[in-house]
Order: sequence, then C-alpha cells, then structure tokens
Amino acid sequence: MNTFARHSICCLLLFYHSLYLLLSVSSDAMATPSPAKSMGDPGITPLSPSHIQQNDTDSNAHTGPSFIVVVAIDFGTTSSGYAYAFTKEPECIHTMRRWEGGDPGVSNQKTPTTILLTPDRKFHSFGYAARDFYHDLDPTESKHWLYLEKFKMKLHTTANLSIDTELHAANGKRVKAIDIFAYALAFFKEQALKELSDQAGAEFDNADIRWVITVPAIWKMPAKQFMREAAYKAGLVPRDNPEQLIIALEPEAASIYCRKLRLHQMIDIGTKTNQNGFSPTENVGAGMTQAAFRGNDQKSCFRGVIGYYYSLLLLRDRYVVVDCGGGTVDLTVHQIRLPEGHLKELYKASGGPYGSIGIDYEFEKLLCKIFGPDFIDQFKVKRPAAWVDLMIAFESRKRAAAPDRTNPLNINLPFSFIDYYKKFRGHSVEHALRKSNVDFVKWSSQGMLRMNPDAMNALFKPTIDHIIQHLTDLFEKPEVSDIKFLFLVGGFAESPLLQQAVQNMLQGRSRIIIPHDVGLTILKGAVLFGLDPSIIKVRRSPLTYGVGVLNRYVEGKHPPDKMLVKDGTRWCTDVFDTFITCDQSVALGETVKRSYTPAKPSQQVIVIHIYCSEKEGVGFISELGVRKCGTLRLDVTGTESTVLRREIQTLMQFGDTEIRAMAVDVATSRTVKASIDFLSQ
Repeated sequence: MNTFARHSICCLLLFYHSLYLLLSVSSDAMATPSPAKSMGDPGITPLSPSHIQQNDTDSNAHTGPSFIVVVAIDFGTTSSGYAYAFTKEPECIHTMRRWEGGDPGVSNQKTPTTILLTPDRKFHSFGYAARDFYHDLDPTESKHWLYLEKFKMKLHTTANLSIDTELHAANGKRVKAIDIFAYALAFFKEQALKELSDQAGAEFDNADIRWVITVPAIWKMPAKQFMREAAYKAGLVPRDNPEQLIIALEPEAASIYCRKLRLHQMIDIGTKTNQNGFSPTENVGAGMTQAAFRGNDQKSCFRGVIGYYYSLLLLRDRYVVVDCGGGTVDLTVHQIRLPEGHLKELYKASGGPYGSIGIDYEFEKLLCKIFGPDFIDQFKVKRPAAWVDLMIAFESRKRAAAPDRTNPLNINLPFSFIDYYKKFRGHSVEHALRKSNVDFVKWSSQGMLRMNPDAMNALFKPTIDHIIQHLTDLFEKPEVSDIKFLFLVGGFAESPLLQQAVQNMLQGRSRIIIPHDVGLTILKGAVLFGLDPSIIKVRRSPLTYGVGVLNRYVEGKHPPDKMLVKDGTRWCTDVFDTFITCDQSVALGETVKRSYTPAKPSQQVIVIHIYCSEKEGVGFISELGVRKCGTLRLDVTGTESTVLRREIQTLMQFGDTEIRAMAVDVATSRTVKASIDFLSQ
C-alpha cells in the first residue's frame, strides 16, 4: 500500500466525523433517517453546476514519455502470450518465440495460462513448463505443490473483488489472487525483456517499453484496476508512471486488427444468397477447409491498411467483432470514420461468461453423472495431476468436434482414475458406465471413454446457445443495423460447431470473416492499440456513473423522507448526481467536471463515493440496482489555502478503457492527487 493510500485511510474516520458534525440535525427534523447516512455516504453539495466539457478529441489521452517498443500481453483464460513492435517499425509485429513443450496438433504460438508454485508458495514456472513439471511430479509429492489454471475468470465472477481475493489451487489450497496474477505478469516481463535484449545485443531497459494488457470488455472497473495493481506488484511499470501501462479491451484490439486485414489474411465462411449487395461469387472462400488465399502471411509482417477488404470496410463501415475466448465472449460494434480510419463504438460492449471453458464444465458434469460428484470432487483433490491429464486429453478431442463428424471420439482415462475409482466405489469404471444410463458414451477395453459425436456436440450446446441468443438480441438493437461484416476471433472461433451456429443464426444477413491467425488477432491488435491509443475516438459507457449529493429540497418534487434540515435550510439527501449515463457516447478525452469543498478548511483528504447502475435514468442512490462501485479520494496535502470556502475542481475522463481523475485546488491553481479506488468496496 502506497503512502497516499495509507494517509487516506488514516484521514477517513476524521472525515466522516467532520461530515457528521456538518450535517447532523435533531431527530424530529425528518421522518426517517437518510439512506445516505445508513450507507455511510457523506452529504456533498456541488459548488458548481454539473456539466460536461469535451477536450480536443484528437489529442492522445495517454501522454508521457516516448517509448522505443510496445509489448502487448494477451492474458487469456486458457492461453496467453505476448507480441511487440518497435515504434519506428509499427507495421512489423513480432509474436513471441515458440514455446517449449505443447501438444501434438495444437499450435503453441501461445502457452497455457497455467502457473506452478513450490510447496513454500514461491513461483516455479508458467505455461507448458508448469504443466509438464507438475505432470511429472510423483503423486505423493504433487499434492504439496500449488498448480493453478483457468483462474482469470475469478476477476469477473467475484462480486466483491478486492486485493485480498483468493484463488484455489488444484490441491485445494488457497492463495492470494494478486500474487498469482503478479507472478504471471512478471514471467511475461522477463520473457519479453530477454527476447528484446537478445535482438538489441544489449540489456533492454524496461523504461523504454509501453506495456499493454488485454482484458474482456465486459469486465467491471474493479477487475481492470486489479489487473493494473498486479502489474505494479510485478514490477511491469512503476506506480508513479501509470501511463506506461495501457489496459486494452479484447474485442477492441481485435477490431483494430480486423479493420486492417487484407484479402489473403482472412477466410469468409460463406454466404449462400445475394445479400446486402454481395453475390456468392464474391466469397473469399467456401469454408475453413479452403486455404486458397493464405499466401505468405506466416512469413511476412503485418502490412498496414492497403488491401481489398480495407476498402470494403471504408465503404460499408459498420461491423461486429465477436471475441470468443476461453472464459468470455465479448461483442463490440464499430464504425470506421473517414478520413483517418478512426473507430467509433456504436453500441456498448456486451457479452458474458460464454467461453470455451463452459464445455469443460459440461464434461465435468457428465463425469459427475457417470461416476458421482463425490468421487469427482475427491479425485480432483487427491489426484490433482491426473485430473489435469484427463482435462488435457479432453481438450484435444474437444477440438475435433464438428457438425459432420460420424466416428466416435476417444478420451483416455488416466490409470490413476481407473484405479482410484475402483478403490473408492469397489467396482470398475466399466460397471459405472453401464449403470449410469448415459447415452452415447461407451467404455473401450483400451482404457478410453468412447463418445458418440452427438454426445460431444451436446457438451457444446449450452455455451453456443448462450452466444447465439446474445447475438440475436444484439442484432435487434437499432444501433446494430446495416451490418455487413461479422468478425469471429479468439481461440473458440476455430470451432466448426460455433461457426455453423453463427452462420445459421445470421442467415446471410452479414458476411462472417475469420482471420487466418485467429488466435493471435487480439494480441496483434493490442500492439497496434499501444502504438496509437487514440485510434478509438468514441466509446459507449457500459454503466451510468454518479455520486450522491445534497440538493435544495423542492416541495412536491422530492420525497418527504429524503428531507434534511440544516441551519434552517431544507435539503434533499441521496440525490444521484450523474456523470455519464449508460450507453452514452463518450469521446476520447471527454471529461466531466465537478467542484467540491472540504467539510472543514483544514481537511487534507476529501472522500467521495461513486455509484453506478445499468439504468439510464437514476434519481437517487438508494434506488434498486444502484450500487457503490468506487471511491474518489482527493488529497490536498500541501495545498493550504486561506480561502474560507475552499474549492477543489475535479476532472474525470470517461472516454478511455479506464476512468481517470485529476483535481485542482482553485485558490492556488495547484494540481492535487486524485485517485479512484474500485477495489475497496
């Protein structure tokens, strides 16, 4: 915890006490207590009217020192990797070196998001190295090691995410999530610096790197801040130079890359009818099996904006990017703005936890149905390495699932699974399969589960149904009209089952485009975003943000139970003072300006609670669906003023991937420290 944060906490009790003295009234002054007080929220009266000031949207929101290279880290749920480009050669994007290890038939351009800690909780290895080392440990020894995988989703699913949030390792032991994410980022920092140093022939200075970390667009602010805090802890960037790190939204990064794709870098999975001015003869390819336009893409650097499809996107400039990852599916709708080719978001980013790990959960449910949930839970803890082996075997067969497949898929069961089950139940796994009445799953005498293609496809159905329903709802929005292209990206986009489902849903309304390097689309787009963070000029706010304030009480307009009397003046409590409304277009650099005053002239820290809601119109912070989501702390230490009523002017930027804040002491014109904390709720 830095000095500013410690100082803020120390001042917090004094601040609330002073506010209570300022606002306290006799018990008969109002019918019921103020909900704001019961929620621990201060009563704040803005000194200036609410208004929005739009800065020059052509300015770069990420100012700071120039960097020699941009390194992007695609921190995925199932796999991760990094890529980089030198600022003097922005067209040439280098992907990371090939990882050691890997599975036959699976590309290892990225490495599994798996991490291994020693029994004394020290970092040991990441990716294939972690998985292979853990696999080779003696079973009696492996249960003491901490192995974690697919842990990224914890940041999305945890309701009250904080620095103290914990993760469970494969052996059931708990470890702080911030440590795991910091270890992973430190690993990528070490790998990237080593590769850059090898290229430069001398040790590369981390200060010359602008780092970019990708996160799902549907992540809330606490999760984004958590990732930034992990980066600070990992030493990726110093806390006093936050501009060195950019948080990029995954579908935005994919969109930036897709808008530059050339003909030979993509596959059109086919439109069968003449729609939107296109004829079937214009298709790039008839399906994923055709590779007529691959060219020498794997041997060349990314070549800028020249090409057939870029021209099409300029003329037909609305498109959807569907990022299908391991944990989440994110959708964004963009429009290319002429003449520079900047992007405008037409509808707020949406999606949900519909990634490919949902298929893994369905497989686990199937195993529970066959062998019993008590056994599966016990086996995962007692034989964690064998459980990992089983899921690796399932992963390779999962990739072979296809709509037209007719032959069964065989999944190897580890010997320890077969042996442990017999000891646990007293009978064989073959007996369990016969008694389970599970259709389309048989036992092979060679020690394998034989899954009928229909059984495998059934594991995909719940996840794909969620995606299709979300896409259907999205295409009914008025903002999502006249869409000519839908780009499928992310590792899950390679699934023929998903491709067919999307094609059936669209029925030729849009052309479905899949980049050849579909698994690296986000990574390369994140590098482009790091080179020019101002490329996306207009975003849509995912939520309505505001603070709770006191307004003059108006009879007939304000509820009686909100009335508070102070020094003979009637106030209305709990008023939601809106910063930005849900789905509002916000330009890059656009700010909301507010002015506040400390409760006491000598006060050194002003604390203002920020509220959010999915609703557009919010009247009071006590309304259903409104929740406290952050705290704005203004530190005025060292800016003493003789003015009786001190004015602190705050500027909050909402047009970027993160909410930023700055503040000015009006009397002295000095900038004061301002930070928004989303992790201390």
